[in-house]
Amino acid sequence: MEMSVGVLDHYNVSTRKLKETVHFYEDVLGFVNGPRPEFDFPGAWLYSSGQPVLHLNDISQTAQQQPPDTGVIDHVAFGSRGFEAMKKHLTGKGIRYRVNQVPNSTRWQIFFHDPNNVEIELNFETKNEIAA
Repeated sequence: MEMSVGVLDHYNVSTRKLKETVHFYEDVLGFVNGPRPEFDFPGAWLYSSGQPVLHLNDISQTAQQQPPDTGVIDHVAFGSRGFEAMKKHLTGKGIRYRVNQVPNSTRWQIFFHDPNNVEIELNFETKNEIAA
C-alpha cells in the first residue's frame, strides 16, 4: 500500500478559557459546538462545514501549564469566502485584525487571535469573491 497524507483533520488547543473559547469560535467564525467522545477530561469539539476541526481540552482544573503563546505553531489557516463581510464582522465584534495580500497573487488574508492567543489566518481568493 502506498503512503499518503491528506488535508488537515483538526487542531487541538488546551485552554483554561473553555467557555470563552467556544463562544469566540461560534460567534466569530460560525463554528458549531458538536458531538465529542466521552473522554475522561472536559472539553469541546467545534465543527466547521460538518467537520470537527477544533478540539478543545479544558485544563482549568489541572496543574498543566498553558504557554502564553502557541509555542512553535505560528498560526492556523482556513480557506474562506466573504472578505469584505468578514472585515465588517470582525470590526463589529471589536476584534483587532490585520490584512495582507500575498505577493504576486490574488489571495488576500485576514489575521487575528483567539482568546488563547492562537493566531487565525483566513485566506480569500479574489476570483471567488463577488464584487461589492
